[in-house]
Formats: sequence, C-alpha cells, structure tokens
Amino acid sequence: MQHTTYVRYNFKTGQTAVRKLTTTKANMATSSFSNKYKFETLLVSTPREYVYHVELNRPQQFNTMNSAFWREMVECFQAISEDSDCRVVVLSANGKHFTAGLDLTDMGPLMETVLGNGDVARKFRTLQQFIKSYQLSFTSVEQCNKPVIAAVHGGCIGGGVDLITAADIRFCTQDAFFQIKEVDIGLAADVGTLQRLPKVIGSDSLVRELAYTARKMFADEAAQAGLVSRVLSDKEIMLKVALEIASAIADKSPVAVQGSKHNLNYARDHSIEEGLNYMVIWNAAMLQSEDLRVAAMASMDRKGPPPSFSKL
Repeated sequence: MQHTTYVRYNFKTGQTAVRKLTTTKANMATSSFSNKYKFETLLVSTPREYVYHVELNRPQQFNTMNSAFWREMVECFQAISEDSDCRVVVLSANGKHFTAGLDLTDMGPLMETVLGNGDVARKFRTLQQFIKSYQLSFTSVEQCNKPVIAAVHGGCIGGGVDLITAADIRFCTQDAFFQIKEVDIGLAADVGTLQRLPKVIGSDSLVRELAYTARKMFADEAAQAGLVSRVLSDKEIMLKVALEIASAIADKSPVAVQGSKHNLNYARDHSIEEGLNYMVIWNAAMLQSEDLRVAAMASMDRKGPPPSFSKL
C-alpha cells in the first residue's frame, strides 16, 4: 500500500506536522486492515498494490483444518470479496506442508452426534448443518469476486484438494503432492473435491482412481492432468511467480477481471447457449463502464502510461 508524503511548509505547525498527519492516516489504515483481517488460523497481508496474500497459518499442526479454520475461511473470503482495495488473492500456507487436511483432534462435537443415541432425524439435521457449513468455507473462495491463485507446496491432503479446486489458478512446487484421503478414514469427500475436480481436470477415470484409492498424485502428474498450470522448483520461486501473475491481473480493469471470473463460473455450470445468453445481459450493462473507455484510450496511446482503473 502506497502513501503520499506532502512536502509543504506550514508556518503555524511546520513541515513535521504535515508528515505526522500523513503517518497517522497510514497507521490508521494499517490498524483498520489488521483488525478486519485478524484470524487464528489465517495470516493476511498486502505484499503488492491490490494484491492480498492469505496464508494457512497453523504450521505446527501441518495446517490441519479445525473449527476456527472453517469459520474464518468464510469470514475472510466474504470480506475480501467486498474489499475494493483487493483485486486478486494469492493463497498459500506456512510450514512444511500446504495442509494435512481435517483436524481429527477437533472433531469432538461432530463425533458426539455421530456416535450418540439421539433420534436419527435429529442427528441427520445436525450433521446436515455441519457439512453445509464446511462446504461454505470453500464455496466462499469460489464465489469470491476476486480471482484466487492457490500456491501449493508439500502435501495437499484431504480437505486441501477440496480447497484448491475452488481456486481460479493453481501453481505448485516440485515437491508437492495431492491426495484425496477421505476414503482412508471411512467417508466420501464431502466439501467439494468430488464435484469440482472432475471439471478441473476433465478426466472422470482419473478422478475416480484418485478418489477410490487415496493414492498420491505428484507435481508432474498434476500438471499433466491440468490440476496445476505451473510447477516451480521451490516455494520461494513459486510465491514470486504467483505474486507477479497476481500483479499483472491487478493492473487490469477490475470490471473486466471480475466479470470474466463470474461468467467463467456460470458457463462451467450451464450450457453454451445459456452462457452466451447470460453474457449478452452482462455486457449490455458492463460495456457502459468507464473502464472500457480508459482501456481503449490507453491501447491507442502505446507510448503513454498504462491505464489506471478506479476501485470497484
């Protein structure tokens, strides 16, 4: 985030007062951001203009997903979706692995319901609410107005696969592996993998093999299958590339980028004809945006500065 320092002498207070005022405003903005994005299991930062970096932040527990994580993912990505200071998100993780999946030590309330002696209909209603709330945690990534780039290193296990299939773009390191682990603990993956992965990689046979066997898919196979679009040598280089791509996206019109994401998601879930008809309605409105004029003028003046777009 950039801040302007005004160099102007004030005879009553002096230049220092002007600098103090600017610093105070910057501190207030930083404090507001910190309060808005303060979480137990996530770390949110702003490494570049209009780029937010969200990190899974339970490294000692291999970023396993506990009750606070499921709640905070919704809070975080719903806030980002409406935050005009953000145009793109990089999603990564601290520690040795991206995530080891579900935190089995934090499943007390759920297991009490499963193993309890209550009425089956009432147990069903409770479990239904649990599962839906977990699904929303990753659907909030998919429904976020801003593109999300998942940057994966080490193990991406169980719920990690559910999570990254909700992202827009996926990169990984050479040491990364992906594993649909749920069958090994006696259940079918229930928060997105079985619904999204077939559409991400396009091979029903491979999805079924991975889901039925719980075998590991390593980086090269993931790239070949289309799960990731880039494999980088290590985490540092991967994050550098991810941030460069994020900055390139952030430089574009937010109207155009967010409209592209919305319509790509719509087209994925509808027929071609339905997608085209929806696009007609969408662009009949969005072509009237000032962004079209700004981008067109910049395109004609190739020697001029790059276009600058208003917040959205």
